[in-house]
Amino acid sequence: MTDADLMVTEEARDEEFRPAGRTVVVSGLTSDAHTWNLVFLQLMLEEAGFDVVNLGPCVPIEVLVSTCCDLHPLMIVLSSVNGHGFQDGLATVEALRARPELAGTVTVIGGKLGISGERRAENARALMAAGYDAVYDDDAQAAGEFDQLLRSMAAIR
Repeated sequence: MTDADLMVTEEARDEEFRPAGRTVVVSGLTSDAHTWNLVFLQLMLEEAGFDVVNLGPCVPIEVLVSTCCDLHPLMIVLSSVNGHGFQDGLATVEALRARPELAGTVTVIGGKLGISGERRAENARALMAAGYDAVYDDDAQAAGEFDQLLRSMAAIR
């Protein structure tokens, strides 16, 4: 057996034991050009054992939907820093939920969802009603709540 055969055998074995449904798509919203939040989320998810496809900032809704339809991810994580997460997030989740193959995909949004501190709870309720499974505002407890979600997702995958 050659080294190349051994590598193929190890890769096949790794694929055989790789749990199904461990891909998470991380993306910025259409108007948000920030990247460090997306890098942080990617590292956090990878540390939790997920495979991550990070689409980066300013992702057109059509690209996000198409990519997610192709990948069938376990979860979609959207992040906003610029304060327009509420508006962009509504249009995004409507497009994701309109696709039958993504209707049941766990989809969450977090970050700075508004440009003022007002209407936070109201906006979060509206985002949930529109189709998000969880909404994480940019407050101190959001990171802990997101970590709890990751632990529960890791347990079911």
